[in-house]
Amino acid sequence: MSHTLLSGNEAAARGAWEAGTAVGTGYPGTPSTQALEVFARMEDVYAEWCPNEKVALEVAAGASMGGARSFVTMKHVGVNVASDPLMTLAYTGVGAGLVLWVADDPGMHSSQNEQDSRNWGPFARVPVLEPSDSAEALTFVRDAFEMSERFDTPVIVRVTTRIAHSKGAVEIGERVQLEESRGYEKDLGKWVMMPAMARARRTLVDERIERLASFAEKTGLNRVEMRDTALGVVTSGVCYHHVREAVPDASVFKLGLVFPVPGEALREFARAVDRVVVVEEADPYLYSRLRIEGVEIEPIPLPQAGELTPGLIGRALGSEQPDVREEVDVPPRPPLMCPGCPHRGAYYALKKVKAIVTGDIGCYTLGALPPLAMMDSCVCMGASVGMAHGMTLAGHGAGRPVVGVVGDSTFAHSGITGLSDTVYNGGCATVCILDNRITAMTGHQPNPVSGKTLQGADAVEMDLEALTRALGVTRVRTVDPHDLEASVEAVREEVAADEVSVIIFRAPCALLIKEREQPYAVDDEACTACGACIRLGCPAISTVEGRKASIDITLCVGCGDCVQVCRFSAIELTGPACDIGGV
Repeated sequence: MSHTLLSGNEAAARGAWEAGTAVGTGYPGTPSTQALEVFARMEDVYAEWCPNEKVALEVAAGASMGGARSFVTMKHVGVNVASDPLMTLAYTGVGAGLVLWVADDPGMHSSQNEQDSRNWGPFARVPVLEPSDSAEALTFVRDAFEMSERFDTPVIVRVTTRIAHSKGAVEIGERVQLEESRGYEKDLGKWVMMPAMARARRTLVDERIERLASFAEKTGLNRVEMRDTALGVVTSGVCYHHVREAVPDASVFKLGLVFPVPGEALREFARAVDRVVVVEEADPYLYSRLRIEGVEIEPIPLPQAGELTPGLIGRALGSEQPDVREEVDVPPRPPLMCPGCPHRGAYYALKKVKAIVTGDIGCYTLGALPPLAMMDSCVCMGASVGMAHGMTLAGHGAGRPVVGVVGDSTFAHSGITGLSDTVYNGGCATVCILDNRITAMTGHQPNPVSGKTLQGADAVEMDLEALTRALGVTRVRTVDPHDLEASVEAVREEVAADEVSVIIFRAPCALLIKEREQPYAVDDEACTACGACIRLGCPAISTVEGRKASIDITLCVGCGDCVQVCRFSAIELTGPACDIGGV
């Protein structure tokens, strides 16, 4: 045994590896992404990014059914996508161990909503573990595989952003040597969920929950820390550390298994203290579970939205505790698309036709912000295509054109079915696929369009043109978004069509380009301060003297978009081309 410093994601990957896991699947989504990336680099494992979380869980379920321990990673909204197989896998159970690493995002640092994935436990009737630090992330994932096989069930290990991304000391061990794959034995009653078989399995699910409840009463995943009996706090996850800082003298019941909860042990804890409170982020999940178990709890004024801090907890419990998150008066710094981002040209063209743009999840979501301000909705992966069709059904499109904007990875994830529906039902929306050859926002993961797998093998590139035509789209064209004139022409022609059309804006993510083109500079004398280049929203372009444009050549990648919008030839090449790392 040795110790090292790992993030929660890294520790989870290590725990899966130590458990002898053979197969890892997932879809990238902050804050869960790094767990599968780290796992993929380990020895004697197979790992893949899947088009979406549903497919990832189905692949893992098949591997489990075939006798290989399997590890699935996703963020909280990904469980929504994976819930279809998850709900039935609770009935079938597993072959070899099947564990889901699910990362929630309280405070929505990089998400479109807050969800509390602990709720999947009672809803799907599967056990849920919640580690409080990196060390527990490793041991809980490792233990989850044992639980999965012992109780014949998928197991969710739920964390939040703070656990996934923060680092802590972890004791690492060796990989267990499992017996040879047990293979697969035909068992219709277990694996084929036709109504007759499913009804029988439903009874087994209830019996499993009873056994898990008994297990919860004595497992070391939960622990009681008795101190001053004036106050007893029930908590889990990162909130455990906040509680220890905010009220260090309080007695604490720290839950590691958050479904099912140990009812008798909690009632015994409540009898041993004068008052019981629950400290938790997001939903009042533990509060509700304890009330169901008959534990009398004192409500305390904690917000349900966002992350908790020791200061918030301390003040809610009457302790004088400063909040380290002081408000600082600094200028706002909204996120922008990178210099040279190919999505900028697509939005420039859409702005020219005053389009209503139903948007999607990805870097291009930043097109909603000024100065581009060219996105009208952002709901979930793939929603842009269906919502564009719906907007035309509501009567829009006769005046301002309706355009759905979706990325290459997102189109593979959930956009294909929306486009199929639009064609099938005779829609007339225009769909723009922003193909930058990568899943950029989550850190440049490969996808079915990019031609590489998670573990670096060459792969077949999804042919977007052929695929969209196969769905029945007759108007398909591909444009370089850095050619602004061609982009505007394509958009104007396609939104005028009275049928579904697809424009594929294809250019690589600017961060994939290892060598910069020659940078540009502004001729002060020729610049009229018209603001056309500023309205592109490029971080390399700013104003000087209050009005005239200036280009920071340390940021400029030489894409040339600004040259094309300048009507006064005030932007010119300057300096040598250079590597991304230099000037």
